[in-house]
Amino acid sequence: MGALKNIKDKLLKSDSLIFTYLRSIVASQSASWLDLGLGFALFAWTGMTPWLATAIGAIAGGILNCVINYHFTFHAKGVDWRAVVVKYTIVWIGSLLLNSFGTQAIYYLLQKWTWLETIGFRPDGYFAAARLFVSLIVSWFWNFALQRYFVYRTHSFDRYATKMFDVIGIKNSPNDNE
Repeated sequence: MGALKNIKDKLLKSDSLIFTYLRSIVASQSASWLDLGLGFALFAWTGMTPWLATAIGAIAGGILNCVINYHFTFHAKGVDWRAVVVKYTIVWIGSLLLNSFGTQAIYYLLQKWTWLETIGFRPDGYFAAARLFVSLIVSWFWNFALQRYFVYRTHSFDRYATKMFDVIGIKNSPNDNE
């Protein structure tokens, strides 16, 4: 029983790369299911273009991911939430652009491979395959690294990020980061 508790504590509390990455998978999957599900529903049921369906899904998933990561994944309680919002938004916009236009490019590439239809692929399948492929690549090589080493850590950029909130009158109270 003690070994199980030790593993649970490490999984939930350790800031090591391995355990942080495992927690990020949980957060990412939660956000991705919302992102992909909403994006696919908008594409398939409303006829939205792939880039717009992807963008709307990414907005919803991005908000969920930021909240989960702040509290659960990266234990960023000591980092000013206003700085996290700005830094996350910068990384998220990069992710949004990479996912949206990457999905559009791969979707059009798959459409040109007419042999795929002979094995049963259809336009909905092209979108799903493009979206899944691009989202995995962006997740591994963009999101995790920047979130771990930039977004959820105190950084010299934070003072500039928080000034944006100060200008519009949103202050950080001492209890906000607990």
